[in-house]
Amino acid sequence: MTYQQRSATSILSISLQTAMALICAGILAADVPAQAQTLTVLHSFTGGNDGKYPTAGLTMDRAGNFYGTTAYGGASDVGVVFRLSPAGSGWVLTPLYSFQGPPNDGEIPYSGVVFGPDGSLYGTTNDGGQYGRGTVYRLRPSPAACHSVICPWEETVLHSFGGSDRDGSYPGYGSLVFDQAGNIYGTAENGGTGGSGVVFELTPSNGGWTESILRNFVEEGGYYPFGGLIFDSSGNLYGTTSAGGTDDTGVIYQLSPSGSGWIYNVLASNEFENASTCSGVVMDGQGNLFGTAGCFGGGGGVFELTPSNGSWTFNALYTFSGSNTGPRDSPTLDAAGNIHGTSSGTGLYNEGEVFKLTPSNGGWTYTSVSFNGSNGSDPMGSVILDAAGNIYGTAYYGGNGSCNVEGITGCGVVWEITP
Repeated sequence: MTYQQRSATSILSISLQTAMALICAGILAADVPAQAQTLTVLHSFTGGNDGKYPTAGLTMDRAGNFYGTTAYGGASDVGVVFRLSPAGSGWVLTPLYSFQGPPNDGEIPYSGVVFGPDGSLYGTTNDGGQYGRGTVYRLRPSPAACHSVICPWEETVLHSFGGSDRDGSYPGYGSLVFDQAGNIYGTAENGGTGGSGVVFELTPSNGGWTESILRNFVEEGGYYPFGGLIFDSSGNLYGTTSAGGTDDTGVIYQLSPSGSGWIYNVLASNEFENASTCSGVVMDGQGNLFGTAGCFGGGGGVFELTPSNGSWTFNALYTFSGSNTGPRDSPTLDAAGNIHGTSSGTGLYNEGEVFKLTPSNGGWTYTSVSFNGSNGSDPMGSVILDAAGNIYGTAYYGGNGSCNVEGITGCGVVWEITP
């Protein structure tokens, strides 16, 4: 079952409850609207060549340009990769590539794009490709001279997922990650020997790419991995599953290289009973892991895993309330130890919010900026910060585009929050 099938209700259902809650485990979090911050729409998607419905967050280059994807829109209405560049006092969006769909191309890119070691953009599509089960792709500028205003980039499909017991299918939210040798790692939600998803590696080989399966998920150890992966300094991989564990809402796991294989270890079960972990995790300088839960249910929240004497302790830092609400992508840590992220269906207008958790007297203080529909609605992706502390991200709905899905208007936006 694909994310598109499993989460249609959770994407289209906006909670009627505002998530103002006390933190789990006895730690108090104060709900304080961040009134001193300003949310500005940098681009409102129209649903045409610029795309519609951005699910993932953004990637920034050294020049301050942003790169991202929309799940739909473009020439074939199956997704776009775009660049958003500062121009004077405004921003200009350039579509870099419109996906074409099967059999030769992918479609519906839920994940964002990342820069590879060669400077190209890499990402996944949830569907499409040779077998209709998703792709891994590379995008780079055309080597030929371009004399038009919009110069499309060249796409190469590196791998089409087959969905058999030897391959995964339907890579979802998670972005790709590279090791120091230039190999690509990621997850697919379904497929593999257990039919419950895989962790895969793509290795450059003779001008192409060879896939290896590092983990075939089964129900006993967590299954349906929807988020991406991270490396630690020792070469271990960390990720989550959206199902399995104590309450069948997912686990946080580690994959450690060992000889010619990998050892799989469940670090902890997600303890938010009513919301699954669809995001990956991030690690701070002390080796603590941070993540979110907030999909395929309601409530959810932000958690921390702390290592101690060979085991890991799950700590709920903040809990959201309501149904079909909460964060759906990885949190972002800043240099001061604050946690930033987005939450869908919460906030003052039940249109979602951008939140910040600040360490305070042994606990965490919660502040947020709410969406109101016209400036965006239902954010699902993670956020990024620039050197000045400005925050950037996307919202799936909202803005002034002409899209309308079951009464939810707008094709989505790219936004900025300035102090």
